[in-house]
Amino acid sequence: MTDPETAPPRPRTPATTFDDLPLDPRLRLGVRAMGYTTPTPIQDRTIPPAVLGRDLVGTAQTGTGKTAAFLLPTLERLLELPPGRIYALVLTPTRELALQAQEFVRQLGHHTRVRGAAVYGGVGMLEQERALRGRAEIIIATPGRLLDHMSRGYVDFSALRILVLDEGDRMLDMGFLPDVRRILRSIPAQRQTMLFSATMPPEVVRLAHDYLRDPKMVQVDPTTAAAVGVSHLVLSVPATRKTDLLVELLRDATMSSVLVFVRTKHRADRLVDQLVRRGFEAGVLHGGRSQSQRVRALDGFRRGAQRLLVATDIAARGLDVEGVSHVINYDVPHEPEVYIHRVGRTARAQRQGDALTLVSAEEEGDLARIERLLGNKIPRSQLPGFDLTAPPAADPGRAPFPGGGRPGRGRPPRGSPPPRSGRRDDRRGGRYPARRARW
Repeated sequence: MTDPETAPPRPRTPATTFDDLPLDPRLRLGVRAMGYTTPTPIQDRTIPPAVLGRDLVGTAQTGTGKTAAFLLPTLERLLELPPGRIYALVLTPTRELALQAQEFVRQLGHHTRVRGAAVYGGVGMLEQERALRGRAEIIIATPGRLLDHMSRGYVDFSALRILVLDEGDRMLDMGFLPDVRRILRSIPAQRQTMLFSATMPPEVVRLAHDYLRDPKMVQVDPTTAAAVGVSHLVLSVPATRKTDLLVELLRDATMSSVLVFVRTKHRADRLVDQLVRRGFEAGVLHGGRSQSQRVRALDGFRRGAQRLLVATDIAARGLDVEGVSHVINYDVPHEPEVYIHRVGRTARAQRQGDALTLVSAEEEGDLARIERLLGNKIPRSQLPGFDLTAPPAADPGRAPFPGGGRPGRGRPPRGSPPPRSGRRDDRRGGRYPARRARW
């Protein structure tokens, strides 16, 4: 018979509600107000050890609730501390993610005194300086802007107790490692450190080894798996006809909220210009836009004022936009992992969604690498009635206009028909029927 004192501990039963987790009732009120009912696996497995102050590394695919997984235990640990000092620092790669986390702090901590502030580039520094001087207990920052403030000598991290590295792999992809190391050398060594990431490349492993103390490793689902509930489909098309095919797809009224990914800022701007000239309302999101432009684009897309958002991969990681019905890969990403993060913008929170990829002959190699990562061939189809051999359609905004000049930007030429609403017959046999993989 096994000695009870030496027997391995039995695994804990997964939490079925947030009431099963060690969270203050004030935080549970915030959770309920945000509409959360059942903890996701990453939340269930990381919140209990994080509340106890343990270092941890959390790996889970995008769209699984990692932001709440580190903010809830952070809020829990700060509840009884006196206000006016910086107790927690969250480092994140983009200003959008910083603003998103700030909003999570506001909602989850609505019934507490804990305050959060976002610190990022592209805007004035005065309000951020005030937050860093004691008007917020949780600072969510991009590394470069935080170092700008730290160089001025007034940032006081002496009371810091918690550090979170959010989207660790993405931060390293964007070249933030030197900045992150500079920041880590300037904050107290005695702290809790949590690192969250969608993938775990060797650089992230080394970072965890260097700066975390005996971390608890939590990995939820294979990190290379696409989000459950996504239907994948490939549409082969010549590179010169991609915009024409995209326009035909967008005539489908069931595409209620569409995120279109391209590789570069220039291509994003050019594609939006083409779509607007053909009568579609479209926003654009990329690193070359000002902060106010990016906020407006995201807000309009979230509110449904624009059903179409064209973005570079700055939007592929971490951003939480509810109800994205379709992700369209206008350009096939060079890195297979990027595909995972792009399509993870749909089918979030256990919903269903569609991921369509427009593949030219030159991109077949990139697609093959994606399929090897997924472990499956993505079904292919063609849009009925779309002639792949036809020449590219003339851009209505650039065609000669009677009387000279050009039609107004954002309006189709006078007399041109409005975009057809169109509709698919049903989910299985619609405008592009095919075997569709749902992983």
